[in-house]
Amino acid sequence: MFPTSTQKANWIFKDEMDLNALRENANQKFIARFGSHMSPDERNTFFLDANEEHIIQKCHEYILRDFCHKFQPTMPKYVFATALNYLKRFYLYNSVMDYHPKEIMVTCLFLACKVDEFNVSLAQFVANIKGNQSRATTVILNNELFLMEQIKYNLKVHHPFKAIEGFLLDIKTRTRMSDPDRMRPHIDSFIDKLLFTDACLLFAPSQLALAAVLHSASQIKENLDSYVTDLLLGEKGSEHLKDLIEVVRRIRILHVRTADDHTKELSRISKKLDKCRNQENNPFSEKYKDRIQEALNNSL
Repeated sequence: MFPTSTQKANWIFKDEMDLNALRENANQKFIARFGSHMSPDERNTFFLDANEEHIIQKCHEYILRDFCHKFQPTMPKYVFATALNYLKRFYLYNSVMDYHPKEIMVTCLFLACKVDEFNVSLAQFVANIKGNQSRATTVILNNELFLMEQIKYNLKVHHPFKAIEGFLLDIKTRTRMSDPDRMRPHIDSFIDKLLFTDACLLFAPSQLALAAVLHSASQIKENLDSYVTDLLLGEKGSEHLKDLIEVVRRIRILHVRTADDHTKELSRISKKLDKCRNQENNPFSEKYKDRIQEALNNSL
């Protein structure tokens, strides 16, 4: 249940200012570690700032989506949503300059497959990856435990999908709306867009589901105000109505906020990232190979 979950306790934040502060802190901690010998101007030129880091992360969220769409066997949407949630959590406390999203995102997805019981072996999983599959296997195995540690071993993720089904069934049963399933395409579109925002770090799944249903009802010219006030909240729920309206308003703002096109910036930022990233965590670098070999030697 979400109210007693680690997700509610550890991964729901007050507002976007809190999230931005955590990302800024992760960015500054990395720069302090690796840029202590540089002047402020040199740091600003050499390292990514928090906004550039977030652009890299967001672009890799879409890369992850495209990978999941092509994945064989067909991957359920909730597995992708879990992986995306892990990725967002991870980069609240870690810098993309320390751990590149292209390695973390596949680890997030493989872990999500296991947690959500989408049963694919590691060999089946990496068969979907273009390029060096042996290296991809090593990256996933090396990162999996670290990823779990960074997300505090809070592996269960609650999504709005079940709540949406509950609302639709309730509307069919307790209202006079004809064929509530007409709302499904609009609900799906609404939730699909929210997945690429910070909504899952700010709101409960049931709140996201209700916002999606109310938005979708308006798209088909239906009104569910009385359903919310009379049936969901009831006589004693009027005191919560103002708060609920504010939550739905904030969610709809996230939904309508148009993502900037960072295609041109991405090329520049990616080149910058290649130079400033921690080479000890770069699978293509000699430092990474030396670190792995040292770890192996120490384990013997």
